[in-house]
Amino acid sequence: MADVVLFHHLLGVTDGLRGLADQLRSGGHTVHTPDLFDGERPATLDEGFALTKRIGSEVLRERADRAVAELPDGLVYGGFSWGAATAQTRPGVRGALLYESCLPVTGEWAVGPWPAGVPVQIHGMDADPFFALEGDIEAARELVGIAGPDLGELFVYPGDQHLFTDSTLPSYDAAATALVLRRSREFLDRLR
Repeated sequence: MADVVLFHHLLGVTDGLRGLADQLRSGGHTVHTPDLFDGERPATLDEGFALTKRIGSEVLRERADRAVAELPDGLVYGGFSWGAATAQTRPGVRGALLYESCLPVTGEWAVGPWPAGVPVQIHGMDADPFFALEGDIEAARELVGIAGPDLGELFVYPGDQHLFTDSTLPSYDAAATALVLRRSREFLDRLR
């Protein structure tokens, strides 16, 4: 059983995100879904982005730190879109599940080197305006290459939707999400 922390996207902890967490729990994993927005639910990505600016990156980082402070070592961190950045940069990671986002680990905008021996699995759509068209997919390919063939996986699904795994949003893709869940469970099972 893996202990997983899933960081939410810019719309907060939606019922769709909770449902996906429940699906991972059904595989015997413990899944935590901290609310870094303290209950606020932006209606649009632009409103969510504005909320992050209003709260501030330092406060959001402190909230993430508090959310995991009492949890055991060896956590698997996951994140959806904006939340993937928080997941990708956590110290002491046992594994990472990055959904619809990936930050570069080399170059001018790098968030730092990927820890050796840490597995990562990344999911996104091939024409998602954020993941595919703003450079995340290239960062994902690079990260998977750095992690190595036994530790890095990138799954790209046909489509142009962002936040396609959230069943409460119009962008939801049930077939793609079913694959994401199966592959995510397999990833977590390997970490047992």
